[in-house]
Amino acid sequence: MPEVEINAKDVMKLRQKTGLSMMECKKALVETGGDQEAAEDFLRKKMKGKMDTRTDRVAGEGRIAISIADGKAAIVELRAETDFTAKNDSFVAAANDVAARAVSGAGEADLTASIDELRISTGENISVARHAVEDGGGFGQYIHHDGKTGVLVVADKPLAEDVGKQVCQHIAAAMPRPQGVTADDVPTEVIEKERTLAVEQAVEEGKPEEIAQKMVEGKIRKLISSLALVEQDFVIDPSKKIKDILGDTTVTKFYRWQVGEQAAE
Repeated sequence: MPEVEINAKDVMKLRQKTGLSMMECKKALVETGGDQEAAEDFLRKKMKGKMDTRTDRVAGEGRIAISIADGKAAIVELRAETDFTAKNDSFVAAANDVAARAVSGAGEADLTASIDELRISTGENISVARHAVEDGGGFGQYIHHDGKTGVLVVADKPLAEDVGKQVCQHIAAAMPRPQGVTADDVPTEVIEKERTLAVEQAVEEGKPEEIAQKMVEGKIRKLISSLALVEQDFVIDPSKKIKDILGDTTVTKFYRWQVGEQAAE
């Protein structure tokens, strides 16, 4: 009987269902002639049921991790089902390892290699919810003490460590939350939503719509400025703006991630 060809897509499909390594999943598919259900049963028996229904359970806890090396930076969100697991030293180490692998250019299979055993040992649905890698002249980073909020700043040149950390702390704490580096970066959908609400409010107050449209433009310009990172008052010293503490350094991008704030990728 000729050997069934097992492709990477089938292996990944089984991996997503079981949470086991690519190698284990490929072996199971080879053993069962490429039959997904049979391979899942094979693995379930082999692992003594430890991964049963694992990926059907919601993973709402987790940790943000950041790694910076060789002119690159990576930010990752690793999810777990319980806060107990998310606070475990092994989980923290796994999150840091995933970030280090991401910054080194690891592929999908290698990226999650360090969490396979953790899935088995905890019996939880543990997964990389999202990750991003950036090249830059300089970086700033900050992870909140509970690990649930992380900020990565990308700049055009090296940032002094204290400046980078303070800008990141500002992004983590600022209200309103910055929506872009400059006013030009604030998303159009955010601006239009606020403009629509402002016009509706003015009309409700008795202003003709044409006049209301003109009235809100000043309010919208002020709003856009308040949502631009570099124009915000520095939370640590409100007498300064973020652009003042950056000096001649330009922030090109930033990430503010919080565990569970969006669906996993």
